[in-house]
Amino acid sequence: MIKFTIVTCTFNAEHELQRTLDSVFHQSYADVEHLILDGLSSDRSVEMAQTYKQRSDEARTGHEVVVCSERDSGLYDAMNKGIARATGDYIVFLNAGDMFPSEATLEHIAHSIGDGEALPGVIYGDTDIVNDEGRFLRHRRLQPPAKLTWRSFRNGMLVCHQAFYALTTLAKDNPYNLNYRFSADVDWCIRVMKEAERRHLTLKNVDEVVVNYLDGGMTEKNHRASLRERFNVMRHHYGLPLTLIMHLWFVIRQFKKQA
Repeated sequence: MIKFTIVTCTFNAEHELQRTLDSVFHQSYADVEHLILDGLSSDRSVEMAQTYKQRSDEARTGHEVVVCSERDSGLYDAMNKGIARATGDYIVFLNAGDMFPSEATLEHIAHSIGDGEALPGVIYGDTDIVNDEGRFLRHRRLQPPAKLTWRSFRNGMLVCHQAFYALTTLAKDNPYNLNYRFSADVDWCIRVMKEAERRHLTLKNVDEVVVNYLDGGMTEKNHRASLRERFNVMRHHYGLPLTLIMHLWFVIRQFKKQA
């Protein structure tokens, strides 16, 4: 039976956090480790997480909930702590405000792997965007391809970070690069996929929406700096000539959409 590690990193997230906790609590799949890593919040985030842990334990969901509140050096540092602590077969990052689209989402992901099938290096799916109240806004513009490789991300981040389930052994060998402040997730996904290819592991598309993603995250709030950083990530992985060509195409595509 596949075990999932869900990592939720929080900092003063009391407004968004409860619906994320409820979403994990109601997952019908039992073999789940939920790591809630808080960066010393001054609001009710830790209290809410501890109440959730008690609720989950008393309900005997089968979920193992761990709550930790300590100083970190930012979101990606907290994510690296999650990777280091993870004991599941797969790790996924579900931030405060993000939700599973149904109570059976993890069941569907687990059952997408057939009996006797080797564990894929990455399992991925589609994403819907929700607003600050958790209501559906739109389907994510960038759609995951049927056949994903690390080269696919030269066309943009085609798989949302929260819809990207990495084999934990790959994640532990490829922690987030803390030199990136806004685009370490893009770099991380590419490096995980590169490592999967090196180990001859497949990347599996679940062919359904696997996360409802909260609109307006850290990257969108720091859009310009994020774009510069993402350019550097792409240049590192795909080379300068191809990165320049792809960014020219991004500009043309955006211009056509606005015309």
